Amino acid sequence: MCVDYGSRIKKLRHTAGLSANALGKMVDLDPTTIYKMEAGTSKPSLDALERICAALGITLAEFFAEADCLKVAESSCGYGEYADLPKEAIERVEELISLYRMKYKTENDTKK
Repeated sequence: MCVDYGSRIKKLRHTAGLSANALGKMVDLDPTTIYKMEAGTSKPSLDALERICAALGITLAEFFAEADCLKVAESSCGYGEYADLPKEAIERVEELISLYRMKYKTENDTKK
């Protein structure tokens, strides 16, 4: 799975209503480092990504699961199907897909 770390971090940061400065302070990183990550010119270390996820209120698993979910939604459904929806509605659809994915993964894990 190829994850666009920068886009994910930026999207999650915006969703949380945080500036790069605020996130940087929360995770003990210079804001320019956050900007570089979001621009794709730098990738976070595992430690930095864990701190970023914690500050954004998600786990590493959720960070990667959501990225995978978006990739599936883009490739199988295509945003064309709901391109006429507002951005907030598309984000809500993505959240629901992620929640169902986690639900059915949990159910499948308990059946094993």
